[in-house]
Amino acid sequence: MALPQPAHATDEILSRLAALHPKKIDLSLARMERLLEALGHPERRLPPVIHVAGTNGKGSTIAFMRAMLEAAGQRVHVYTSPHLVRFNERIRLGAAGGGTLVSDAALADALDRAEAANAGAPITLFEITTAAAFILFAEHPADVLLLEVGLGGRLDATNLVERPLASVITPVSIDHVDFLGPTVESIAAEKAGIIKLRAPVVVGAQPPEALAVIERVAARKFAPLFVRGQQWHVQEEGGRLVYADEDGLLDLPRPRLVGPHQIDNAGLAVATLRAVKLPAAHDAGLLQAGILRADWPARLQRLVNGPLVARAPAGVEVWLDGGHNAAGGAALAHALCELEERYSRPLVLILGMLGTKDVTGFLAPFSGLVREAIAVPVPGEHAGLKPEDVAAAAAGLGIPASVARDVGSALERIGRAAVVPPPRVLITGSLYLAGAVLAANGAEPA
Repeated sequence: MALPQPAHATDEILSRLAALHPKKIDLSLARMERLLEALGHPERRLPPVIHVAGTNGKGSTIAFMRAMLEAAGQRVHVYTSPHLVRFNERIRLGAAGGGTLVSDAALADALDRAEAANAGAPITLFEITTAAAFILFAEHPADVLLLEVGLGGRLDATNLVERPLASVITPVSIDHVDFLGPTVESIAAEKAGIIKLRAPVVVGAQPPEALAVIERVAARKFAPLFVRGQQWHVQEEGGRLVYADEDGLLDLPRPRLVGPHQIDNAGLAVATLRAVKLPAAHDAGLLQAGILRADWPARLQRLVNGPLVARAPAGVEVWLDGGHNAAGGAALAHALCELEERYSRPLVLILGMLGTKDVTGFLAPFSGLVREAIAVPVPGEHAGLKPEDVAAAAAGLGIPASVARDVGSALERIGRAAVVPPPRVLITGSLYLAGAVLAANGAEPA
């Protein structure tokens, strides 16, 4: 599986900016505060901000909110990370009739301006590119900015928005322990760092220990809480999404995005819009349109055609998901069980993971569900685990495992075994692997 060669005007600028700091991640607000001051504080001229932190579900929740708001005719800016294929995916500029990814020319201009203001001082790539995004968002009118935290929350580069419309915290679980701490409580404290004085906080399903931390921080900030299971509820009933809060009951369709966890993400999106009374919040038709329209690449995405998929034998189902932590593995396994109930097929995992991830924790929910796992390297300059180590972790859970040189080779290997019905293949374990798969398959997000 060959990686695409750099082809965009911003690649050279991004490579130059990446050299400004010896570390890829160095959580701090000081460098960002200095740069934003030099830029004239674009963060103070942003449209109303909904700030989203959490371990899993941030991107999908944002995708639902964006689709709902756009169904109501709103212009919606969006900032997410990481990108899958090219950097422009991180910045979506809102416009009437729907937003578009930032153009190369506009992105290059904003990056150049941020670089000039930074004047060669140490700064991480995420920090300086977030500053460039703030320039773009401040200079292009919109009704709402959906702003995703990069890592953690308290010391994240996005956390210099002083008065968000709302803070949203998706489910918290163990991940990035080197930066956020080893416990759910320590991680929740970092995520809760986005809570601001008197700004509403909308909270997805949480472990009790995480919720306790969030509640304490919200109390100190006099921030109204809207917690799933308390102020709002969501569940699936009869193939429908049923949402309830003090304003009433909504009977909505099941999301187009696959998996029971998307019920939770869609419910959190509805709760957020209703908490701050944004357009679409109380219009069932607009909420329905958003739920059915929302799309988020590499989240249980079915790959139907393309040059990479063509290497699989006829009849094989190929799915792609960037899940990479224990909670993500559990959600994926649950979704695959649901697919198995609808139409039974042998399940094969093609798996690549970074060295910072808990392979056993991610794979444990698949034990007994998977016929085999094929480990592959994560392409690109990432600290990926050796496929042999990934395969050993799978074998330790009783999952038959082997190694392939890349995803395409793994798909071809599946074709050498006569399996009836043809298997269902899930390519997973890393967003970086997912991005490489989309690029190789000619399916660049738009």
